[in-house]
Amino acid sequence: MPGDTSDALTEAAWTEAQGRVKRLKYGIAVVGAVLLPLMSWPAAMLAHATANGTARYPVTAAWDVLLLLPFVYAILRISIGQQAKTDGMIGAMTRRLSIAVDRAGREAAGRDVQLSRQEFESRLANALDMAEGEPEVIDAIERSFGSILPESPVELLLADNSHAHMLRMAATAPTGAPPGCGVDSPHQCPAARRAQVQRYSHSEDLDACPKLRGRANGPVSASCVPVSIMGRTVGVIHATGAPDAPIPEAKVHDLAMLSKLAGARIGLLRVIAETELQAATDGLTGLLNRRSFERKVSLLRRDGKVLSLGMSDLDHFKTLNDTYGHETGDRALRLYAQVLAESVRGQDLVCRHGGEEFAIALPGCPLDKARLVLDAVRNRLDTAITVAGLPKFTVSFGVVAAEERESLSALISRADAALFEAKSDGRNRVAVHAVDAVGAVGAPVAGGVTGEGVAPAVP
Repeated sequence: MPGDTSDALTEAAWTEAQGRVKRLKYGIAVVGAVLLPLMSWPAAMLAHATANGTARYPVTAAWDVLLLLPFVYAILRISIGQQAKTDGMIGAMTRRLSIAVDRAGREAAGRDVQLSRQEFESRLANALDMAEGEPEVIDAIERSFGSILPESPVELLLADNSHAHMLRMAATAPTGAPPGCGVDSPHQCPAARRAQVQRYSHSEDLDACPKLRGRANGPVSASCVPVSIMGRTVGVIHATGAPDAPIPEAKVHDLAMLSKLAGARIGLLRVIAETELQAATDGLTGLLNRRSFERKVSLLRRDGKVLSLGMSDLDHFKTLNDTYGHETGDRALRLYAQVLAESVRGQDLVCRHGGEEFAIALPGCPLDKARLVLDAVRNRLDTAITVAGLPKFTVSFGVVAAEERESLSALISRADAALFEAKSDGRNRVAVHAVDAVGAVGAPVAGGVTGEGVAPAVP
């Protein structure tokens, strides 16, 4: 091979050996041409001394042969020795070539495996990058299980929000049943606790994970790969196989790569979600902030459905703050936000509009039902205040129905006007404003202002 000194020396030696063989051939020819005439005279003399008549000719030939035998023998020995050296060099070169071919084959196979692994990693990274939420990431993980270990049961266990319990989030089971890891929490899993890959050849071995023993289908081998999200180990990829036939190391490496990429993607999605949540919510109450509320309401109004909008305000909030302190005022705001959020439907929008003012959007809810919902909030708040041990305070509401082409700012202004009316009429009540038959804004709805009565159940 280029750059290999031993190979270069072998090639030089082979060239030299070929030169020696060539010189030997020429030497034999020259020696033969010289020796035959030289040996003829001694052979003739010996034949003359040992034979008479015509017998001298065959005797001369015989003496020629006898005299040449030592030289022929010497030439043969030299030729055989040179041939042995040449054969040895050819054998060594053949062995070297065989070793080189085997090594090249292994390197080529290794490159093929590496290229295949890189291709899989690239495809996996692309799939995870396209996942817009954790459910899509979990789906990509489950499909990856089938690519990495198509004939082995594999599962992904992740801790819940409390990190106290492990839940199966994804699984593939070619044999019909998932691996069935019995670990209940991250601290019970050796792989998660140590943050290292754990491999077990036989579930009954002395140093095998205790959760592998006593399985209904008998002993197994297992490989457990920890899953870390934002630097914290919160799960494990658990794969099983036949006893004493553990999953190949290359496949475990692929599972580790899957764990790393998936954990990083989930971590990024959680950071993004948390950032978006912080940007969209009020820090004190956890409700939507004003900007997010107005954006979501604008989206709701695109479908043209009925929408009721309410504005509410804590009555005499400044007096509550001045008398009991800002900490009590913050507790009052948080309690009211909690009652408000728990009193509406999942599709309704609730926000802290600013200070002690809150906004409520009720899509698909006409004015009369919206009034009942807000009246129910007042009564529930009174009970919640008693349970929480806070000083008594009340809330006033103004509620209006959105018109088809009315701007959001105009809609909020009308709701604020209705709220002002509730304040003016004595507070702790719901004021409902509607658009009358000629389009005048601010006409009260009959029965739209309610007092202290108990409201019906929320629709």
